[in-house]
Amino acid sequence: MPKIIANKISIHYEERGAGQPVLFIGGTGADLRAKPNVLDGPLPKTRRVIVYDQRGLGQTDKPNIDYSMSDYADDAAAIVKALDCNHLDVIGVSFGGMVALHLALRHPEVVGKLVLCCTSSGGDYSSYPFHELPEDLSAEQRLRTLMPVNDTRRDQKWQEEHPEIVASMLEYTKAHAIEDHATPEFKQGARRQLVARSQHDVQQRLGEITAETLICAGKYDAIAPSENQHALRSGLKNSELKWYEGGHLFLTQDKQALQDIVAFMG
Repeated sequence: MPKIIANKISIHYEERGAGQPVLFIGGTGADLRAKPNVLDGPLPKTRRVIVYDQRGLGQTDKPNIDYSMSDYADDAAAIVKALDCNHLDVIGVSFGGMVALHLALRHPEVVGKLVLCCTSSGGDYSSYPFHELPEDLSAEQRLRTLMPVNDTRRDQKWQEEHPEIVASMLEYTKAHAIEDHATPEFKQGARRQLVARSQHDVQQRLGEITAETLICAGKYDAIAPSENQHALRSGLKNSELKWYEGGHLFLTQDKQALQDIVAFMG
C-alpha cells in the first residue's frame, strides 16, 4: 500500500489521473477504504488527484497523543513537499475544508487555488458539534440523529413519510461499515480528530488568506449552515460563493458542483 513518511508519521495516500496536481482533503472520519470516493469521480479525468487518510483515521498512523488543527495542516504540507508537488490547488471538504484553511495560513506557499466545500471558519461560526454526540450511538441512532442535520429537508416528518428510503440508507450504512472502525485504536483516533475539530477557529484570520477561493455550499446543510458560508465569503476577500441543491453531501446530490470546481481550477 502507498505510504509516505510526512510530519513524522506514516500516512497512507493514493493518487489517480494525470495533469496538474490537486490535493483533496476529506472530512470527519474519512477513510479511503470507503468506496466510492473522489478517485472514482470526474476529477481524475482532468487532474492528478492526491488523497490521503488523515492522522488517526484509515490506514494512516494513529499516534497516542493529542491532535491539533496545526498538526493536520502540517501533515498536508509535508505530503505535498514529499511528493515534490510544492505548489498545487487544494480542495477541502467539511473537516478537510477546515484543514485547508489552516494549511493556507501556515503554508501559503503550498496553496494555489483553494476550494472549500461545506465547511466553516469556526469561532462564532462553528460547525455542527460532532464531539458532543454520545459515543455509544448505534448505527441507526446515529443515522437518524444526523439525517436532518445533513439535509434539513429530511426531518422527523419526512422520515416517517419515507420509511423505505430510511431503511435503504441504514442498510447501505451497515453494508459499507469498515470492521476495524469498532476497535479501540480507531475509536481513539476518530475521537482525537473530533477534539481537534472542536478547537478550530480561523474567523479573525481569514483576511490573511490571499489564495483565489471558491466556496461551495449546500442549500439544506445544517452542519455548515448558510450563515457560516456568508462569514467565509465576507472574510475571504478573494473568494466567490456558490450554492447547490443538496445538504452537507451536495457534492453527490448536485452534479453541477464538481463541474464548477473543475472549471474554477482550470
